[in-house]
Amino acid sequence: MRPFAIGALQMHVGAGSDNTKAAADAIRSMVKHFPWVEMVLLSELAVSGMDTHDAQPLGGPSQALFREVARELGIWLVPGTIYESDGDKVYNTATVFDPSGKIVGHYRKMFPFEPYESGVTPGTEPLVFDVPGVGRFGLSICYDMWFPEHSRWLASQGVEVILHPTLTTTIDRDVELAIVRATAAQNQCFIVDVNGLGAGGNGRSIVVGPAGDVLHAAGVDPQEIPIELDLERVSRSRERGLRGLGQPLKSLRNRAFDFPHYAPGARSSYFDTLGPLKMPARPRPPSLAGESNDE
Repeated sequence: MRPFAIGALQMHVGAGSDNTKAAADAIRSMVKHFPWVEMVLLSELAVSGMDTHDAQPLGGPSQALFREVARELGIWLVPGTIYESDGDKVYNTATVFDPSGKIVGHYRKMFPFEPYESGVTPGTEPLVFDVPGVGRFGLSICYDMWFPEHSRWLASQGVEVILHPTLTTTIDRDVELAIVRATAAQNQCFIVDVNGLGAGGNGRSIVVGPAGDVLHAAGVDPQEIPIELDLERVSRSRERGLRGLGQPLKSLRNRAFDFPHYAPGARSSYFDTLGPLKMPARPRPPSLAGESNDE
């Protein structure tokens, strides 16, 4: 076995407010209740709100606090994401702290939820990191998972657990849950997907195993989700196949065809016919004020 315990926090997130202290208190509470937890994961934009005007540079007060919390509790910590200001650009960024409080790396969301997440610059560098003696982890943020290329790249680097903070308040949550299960099965890995509550999401966080099996599915209330994963399941699945059946990563490796649309600079002529990526408009103009139907 290669056991590793992750605590996901499904918590209320206030809109337009600094949730840093509430998040730090919730992390401490999780570890107090479940002292065997080795990593804590929060949802997307769980600490600094959802307004890009509240973006902050890396290394600011909230990051200093979480650095101290990780060191104090001796845990790996991914406190969701923040809107990061970097010059005239804004990114949606997750930071990983190790148990000494050291920053292991930053990951900038590669697929902002356009056109709704307007003004956010896409990141260009995936993040993969190792937990010594345990295994390899990777970051994916919310809408990233709608693009299988992203998760497949993580798997190609040997990632065994995908950490997936998300912020979904909308009616597509059912679809997201299906994508999480499918992604775990296709890449034969664990996925820990944590959504917020209130302004931070409609909950229903989920933890999925390398066979696409649901290890835990949360409801719509605040919840501490401590769960021990056995990363040896990933090795076994990738060696023998999903439940002794399909071996998708080996089949992809042994493919007889290289997909040309992945070549550098390649474009799809069909995709170019789809039009601009913009906010949908009303199908009909609003009625004019004072307009009358009287003849």
